[in-house]
Amino acid sequence: MNTPLNPFLPVLVLFLFALVVGAFVLFLTGKLLPFFRLVPHNPKPQKLTPYECGAPLIQPDARQTYSVKFYQTAVLFILFDIDVAFLLPWAVIFRRAPHTFIPMLLFMVTLLVGFIYVWGKGALEWKHLP
Repeated sequence: MNTPLNPFLPVLVLFLFALVVGAFVLFLTGKLLPFFRLVPHNPKPQKLTPYECGAPLIQPDARQTYSVKFYQTAVLFILFDIDVAFLLPWAVIFRRAPHTFIPMLLFMVTLLVGFIYVWGKGALEWKHLP
């Protein structure tokens, strides 16, 4: 039988297999894990408190404001992460398309100028973060 969905049948089978295995593992750990527990499960309130980066939680309010530096650092990370995401496919096809060297060189120079500007402004310095 030759249908338009025929090429996608292995993907569907793999997806269903992953769902079945995932459900089985969740069921198995939920039913068998309490039998294999070596110590009793009685967490103390001190262990249930949030703890991050070696410092206890100062203000447990979810509506507190954060410094713009945190968002700026996140945006810069995403920017340079996307740069790497563009470089990998380009490196793979470079031998078949050598004419792409100049555009990629201009792209990298633009990013390098932006990186030097950001570095000069001190946006990458962690000591300035609150």
